[in-house]
Amino acid sequence: MIHVVHHPDYVTPAPARSTYRWNKNGLIRDLLRAHGSAVAWHEPRATPREWLEAVHEPDYVAEVLEARVPPLKERRIGFPVSAAVARRAAIVPDGTWVAAVLALRHGFAANTAGGSHHALADTGAGYCVFNDLAVAAVRLIEEGSVERVLVVDCDVHQGDGTAALLAGRPGIATYSIHADKNFPVRKAQSTLDVPLPDGVDDDRYLATLEETLVPLLDSFGADLILYQAGVDPFAGDRLGRLSLTLDGLVRRERLIARLAIERGIPLASTVGGGYGDDALAIAERHVTAIMTLGAAFEDAKGTATASKV
Repeated sequence: MIHVVHHPDYVTPAPARSTYRWNKNGLIRDLLRAHGSAVAWHEPRATPREWLEAVHEPDYVAEVLEARVPPLKERRIGFPVSAAVARRAAIVPDGTWVAAVLALRHGFAANTAGGSHHALADTGAGYCVFNDLAVAAVRLIEEGSVERVLVVDCDVHQGDGTAALLAGRPGIATYSIHADKNFPVRKAQSTLDVPLPDGVDDDRYLATLEETLVPLLDSFGADLILYQAGVDPFAGDRLGRLSLTLDGLVRRERLIARLAIERGIPLASTVGGGYGDDALAIAERHVTAIMTLGAAFEDAKGTATASKV
């Protein structure tokens, strides 16, 4: 059974002047529902304010929660922060934390939203309002659920906000493999950054991912991986600059799962980026990522059980 975190407020009416595909999360939910009893559903709550303020400036947290984000910050985010958007933003970080707690119990869990890796301390950016990855990582360490968290970001864009917010935090490391010439223009410094030239294909991407991630996994000794499973490295993505095929994305998830399973590291995933006119096709890529990861962990459980018999 694959444990999935979702909240009705993840599905928010599109605010005015927004090019973000707001129906994506509803489509992800519907596609996952089609898997029936293979999926166990969990609902998060509004993230406690103190959790948000552990990584974001209190003034910015107040601006979002009260839906009074200044126009300059809204332009950086990419859409107006309405009351509905504010409710959604307040829930998503808890969804990633819930997925992490479930992963610690079951090996793997997924949040059907999140991966908001561009949000900074005092502003959102790049379609990201609050940085759920940073909020969840800090909370998990502070509450003592884990001693070491590794954020693995495979979105086509660098996880600049996550890197900036988590830099120097004890027990937390960040990894980002991304298109070097893509947004953001000014990169932050992750624990390990792997910038790629335009047009990298499946084989080169996967080889580079394994060659660079394995040493960090082995040296850092994470108790949990928070995985930003962006699907925008896909060759047809509107905002991507890489050339992965659909098969390449599946192979990526199998690789990430294998590396975690071999080391006994639980993994919680978020959806991350995916852009284009066909929202259903994008949602299908996200669901394929979740189901591929989940199947790998379920197969590993079955193998372990069989070996004990």
